Amino acid sequence: MENIPHILRPLQAFRYTNRKMASAQVEAWKAKLDKALHEKNAVNDLLAKVETKTGVKRLYIVIGLVAFVALYLMIGYGAQFLCNFIGFLYPAYASIKAIETKEKDDDTKWLTYWVTYSVFSLAEFFSDIFLFWIPFYWFLKCLFLVWCMVPVDAFNGSIIIYYRFIRPFVLRHQDSVDKTLGKAKDLAGDALKEGEKLAREAVVEGKLD
Repeated sequence: MENIPHILRPLQAFRYTNRKMASAQVEAWKAKLDKALHEKNAVNDLLAKVETKTGVKRLYIVIGLVAFVALYLMIGYGAQFLCNFIGFLYPAYASIKAIETKEKDDDTKWLTYWVTYSVFSLAEFFSDIFLFWIPFYWFLKCLFLVWCMVPVDAFNGSIIIYYRFIRPFVLRHQDSVDKTLGKAKDLAGDALKEGEKLAREAVVEGKLD
């Protein structure tokens, strides 16, 4: 750093520190991922077999697979199906596991995901004509859905969106929604009773004929 002008040395040191911190974070993330990939489950057992046959570490297999999926979501045929498949398959499996456990925290977590997923799908349905023009939309949507599945609550997208936007909106309009649903329920009940009445009359008339 002797040839660097004195005024630029703090900037150079700052950049060096940032690169070092970023490198340390990447290594920490890789270590956590590698640890998760060595836990006992069916997926990791399959990865272990692939690792044994190919001689490639399962960490790099997963990273390569993620890179391939990301590229496919950008330019591949059927990216919409793959994106929706990713956003549905794992959450559905995790939800089933949550139902089967006695703990309630995981139930709440995945209910929160499905509420956020439903709101997003509703918004997507009405804005579909505009979303068509967004480059790499299915890749971006997949990133969003993966963010909503993050296991750490502080960074979980569905929890953040629910408590910042969905919950306040619902609580603000809860009474009106409940009244509307109550009226709809009463109308549906009345219609059902009227239908049953007409069906009975039709049966009686048929017997008389």
